[in-house]
Amino acid sequence: MTAIKGASVFVTGGSRGIGKMLVEELYARGAGKVYATARDPRTVTHPDAVPLALEATDPASVAAAAEQAQDVTILINNAGASAGASYLNSAMEDVRRDLETNFYGPLLVTRAFVPVIERNGGGHILNAHSALSWLADGTPYGASKAALWSQTNSLRLELQPRGIAVTGLHMAYVDTDMTSGVDAPKADPRDIAVAALDGIEAGAHEVLADDTTRWVKSQLSSDLEAMYAQLKK
Repeated sequence: MTAIKGASVFVTGGSRGIGKMLVEELYARGAGKVYATARDPRTVTHPDAVPLALEATDPASVAAAAEQAQDVTILINNAGASAGASYLNSAMEDVRRDLETNFYGPLLVTRAFVPVIERNGGGHILNAHSALSWLADGTPYGASKAALWSQTNSLRLELQPRGIAVTGLHMAYVDTDMTSGVDAPKADPRDIAVAALDGIEAGAHEVLADDTTRWVKSQLSSDLEAMYAQLKK
């Protein structure tokens, strides 16, 4: 289990959506300091947060941010993006963009902060995944989240002996800017933030933050037709 009270926490994508709610909930739970990152740190509005510029796909930007946050014991890789690309019809750079942002980005940030967290006596990393880690939606976004899920599972094993716990957060649609064009039920981002931080404090390996995600995970041992009705003959 990891204590949030008094901790120094680094949140990527901390200016809006789930990230903004994470910053608010962290301070509500007594976090000592919260670094909230954004491409433009002026968009970080919480009065107590420490705003930092971060482009998670840029090694130099990641290194600069880590250098300014040497007291961190909890890392939350929340930043993500969806290019809305098609496997067959989009430019390959659009396909790669989802992987760069959602897989390589968190890995760059994690590699920068593991030595920091270890020097500070150990701590916790949380990676934001998706129900689409397990359910294909026809876009590379789901593939990037599936890859991140695998990355998280490997890092959990590698980092456990080094005193760093790892939690994977999975969720379906959340009411944020990214899903503004989606006509479907959406979770409140504050509810997702609360579930994420509950998971950190409880030392959970995974957090399934809503009913849709729990259903999708429950179907992984079923035949593919259970999740993809169009495959039924």
